[in-house]
Amino acid sequence: MGNKASKTGKKAARTMKDKGTKGKKGSLKQMRQGLVLNVKRTSAVKHASTAPERTGRPLEIDDLYKWSLVGDPRVSPDGTRVVAPVLTIDRETDEYRTTLWSIPLNGDAPMQLTSGQWTDSSPRWSPDGTWIAFTSHRNEKGVQIFVLPTAGGEAVQVTKGENGVGEFSWAPDSDRIVFSSRIGPQKEGDSKSDVKVITSARYKFDGEGFLEDKVSQLYVVRVSNAEEDPTLLTEGHFNHTAPTWSPSGHEIAFVANRDDDWDKSRKNDLWTINPNGGEPRKLTDGQGSWRAPVWSPDGTSIAIMGNADVELQEVNPWLYIIPAGGAKLQRIDGELDRYVGDSSMSGPNGPAGASLRWLSDGSAIDALVSDRGATVVMRFRLNGKRPAQLTGLDRHVTGFDHLPGDELVIAVTDPTTPAELRRVTAVEETSLTSFNIEWLGQVALPPPEEFWVKSDGEAIQGWLVRPAGNRADGALVPLILNIHGGPHAQFSSAWSHELQMYVARGNALVYINPRGSTGRTDAFAQAVNGAWGIADMPDFMAAVDHVLSLGGLDPNRLGVTGGSYGGFSTNWLLGHTDRFKTAVTDRSISNMISMYGTDDIALVSLDPELGTPWDNFKTYWKLSPLKYVEKINVPLLIVHSEEDYRCPMEQAEQLFIALKKLDRTVEFVRFPDESHGLGRNGKPKHRVERLERTLGWFETYL
Repeated sequence: MGNKASKTGKKAARTMKDKGTKGKKGSLKQMRQGLVLNVKRTSAVKHASTAPERTGRPLEIDDLYKWSLVGDPRVSPDGTRVVAPVLTIDRETDEYRTTLWSIPLNGDAPMQLTSGQWTDSSPRWSPDGTWIAFTSHRNEKGVQIFVLPTAGGEAVQVTKGENGVGEFSWAPDSDRIVFSSRIGPQKEGDSKSDVKVITSARYKFDGEGFLEDKVSQLYVVRVSNAEEDPTLLTEGHFNHTAPTWSPSGHEIAFVANRDDDWDKSRKNDLWTINPNGGEPRKLTDGQGSWRAPVWSPDGTSIAIMGNADVELQEVNPWLYIIPAGGAKLQRIDGELDRYVGDSSMSGPNGPAGASLRWLSDGSAIDALVSDRGATVVMRFRLNGKRPAQLTGLDRHVTGFDHLPGDELVIAVTDPTTPAELRRVTAVEETSLTSFNIEWLGQVALPPPEEFWVKSDGEAIQGWLVRPAGNRADGALVPLILNIHGGPHAQFSSAWSHELQMYVARGNALVYINPRGSTGRTDAFAQAVNGAWGIADMPDFMAAVDHVLSLGGLDPNRLGVTGGSYGGFSTNWLLGHTDRFKTAVTDRSISNMISMYGTDDIALVSLDPELGTPWDNFKTYWKLSPLKYVEKINVPLLIVHSEEDYRCPMEQAEQLFIALKKLDRTVEFVRFPDESHGLGRNGKPKHRVERLERTLGWFETYL
């Protein structure tokens, strides 16, 4: 397709499928067991095998304001309690609120640590346990770092930078904190000018807006003398991120691309720097892309996630360790061909937590792994033994930490339970929080039915959720296909208010992880490269046909919807089949040619996969749903955000005008002051209206 690497990826996709699936027919159990993994499963752990069915009143859009999401658990240095942020939505102010809670491990009741007036997130214990540092948006200067004395008292602000802070890490002395913050060049001439002068290819980013040539630098601040200006640690027009202090206190590891063409590159290297300043030291070879460095307990090694050669276009990041002095990388995930990290996106699931943790003796690393519609914790031992799966394939773990003895505290959700904290030992799981128990006792939430269906030689995973009272031999109900974004992501066994709302309104819902999704082999994820719509459309139609064959669903009342890549797929399906009666396309893509250069990540997404549109114009146009717009003959609702830089507004505008020219039934809804993530983190009132309009559209036309 005009790109050598993408051809290689497509060849791999044809020859490296999940073992045991091709040519196999049979039950869900047989298909799932056919996906062979070289993983040891810890069968002794007891937990619910499926999401519980909730009974009560129908779920409402207004329930958005009634549940809580717990995440990012952090165990105290003495192992007696956990601090975690709890996210809620304030209807009156139309704002999100995140409150820090302390959860004792002796069974006592949780205690609220912050007032709940602000968004207090990312709690981090000082190594001596005397402070909890956290980020909060309490003034006009954006997110800043505060420290809360654990012996009691008010939170103290320790950073005051104009551009706020990003990630941070405590020093072993429990006094210094390293943090990242964006800084821009000095403006020349009239400082009051509102003109934007752009020199970097990465000049805007969805959810952040125009960057104005700001780059992320590292600073060190002293908690004991927070009135002093922080010390600038890094220099140069490069982004320095993910700082983490070594156990000895002598070095800080971070991730950066410090090449001259960094703004056009997908590469990121691992570096270390002396906390007193000086030239940074590069540990990796400049060919890979790395993130999330974590020091071993003895400080001799660093664990990192990523890919050693970006030219291979691998989708799944792998788990490596590298000596702190710099040497050859060692991959330790063995033959596990799965996405190391959390790539699940069923819904907003609360504050994200850590992806990697070393065991206290340095013998192994626990990591989040995306696997067949779940995000699990797996243990990777350095002695070469098979990785062990510590949590179940029926849930979504969003973050975890270690208790004494390397037991786990996990933030976890399932399709009918918003995220809560649970304790995992070698033999059982127990609940640590129950913020949602009262609300869950009021609402009806049917659990999804997992299925696997054959499509062009692959076993495709999906779920069907039926509305209350719908049976295979009963009255027929409408069926809606919901398509996830990405494409390199996965639907997971997680709570989703939005997905449940379709069912609460009387529709059956089907959603799948088609080719291109994560949670399977890297070849499966690459199978859609250079073939958007072409490779995965058979999977969608196979899933629809399969669930229709189960009974109780109306083949004449089919709807389809999706966001981002799911919006692209919605547009594509409407131009290639007349099976669907109506659709809602959300933050979608219609014209691949004009996407290039107008979105915020073309140079690291479209370019590696498709090349440039001036070199591969026919390919870009062939993969554009707009090319097939004349075949769209059903009522279509187009939903888009004004500040969407990932899939720019012009994508929706082109599709709308084309359909108006063709005299089709179409409606265009534009949400002001919202980014690509409207459905996950937009203004609550806008999330409510978006759902009302989407569900109302299906009720009108289905």
